Amino acid sequence: MKHSTTNQRTRRGRGPARRIGRTLALVLPVVLVLSGTLAVTRVNWSGNPSSSVLTASSEDVSTRAVSRAPQDLLRDKLLLELQEKNPGVALTHLQQAVNGRPSLAKHCVSIARALGRAAVRAYGPTRAQSFARPVCDTSFASGVAATHF
Repeated sequence: MKHSTTNQRTRRGRGPARRIGRTLALVLPVVLVLSGTLAVTRVNWSGNPSSSVLTASSEDVSTRAVSRAPQDLLRDKLLLELQEKNPGVALTHLQQAVNGRPSLAKHCVSIARALGRAAVRAYGPTRAQSFARPVCDTSFASGVAATHF
């Protein structure tokens, strides 16, 4: 008996098995690489059992400073200056800062009062009052008085 081979075609390039194979050949390496990367980041490499997941990547990154308002930065700078030098120097620099940046004028009163309260804590009420100047409508003096009374 003779078999006819003329009507048989090869199914190369067709069919669902071939398509599934191609899809797996493309997708499987990507899945393996990603799962391996995630597994490595979840390993506690620091040796510290209290560390959380992703410790190595989260702790080594330098934290970005929280942006603060200019008046807050000025207040902190002047309070430090008050402690290191004296309230007179801090008040002079407050006046210079307000003259240089008029947008700080609306915060001048609160900064001067904070300086007055800090001066009372550092120097006592009598000595703190001796540093008073007409900066920001004498708010420094009112801060001294509010703390003293």
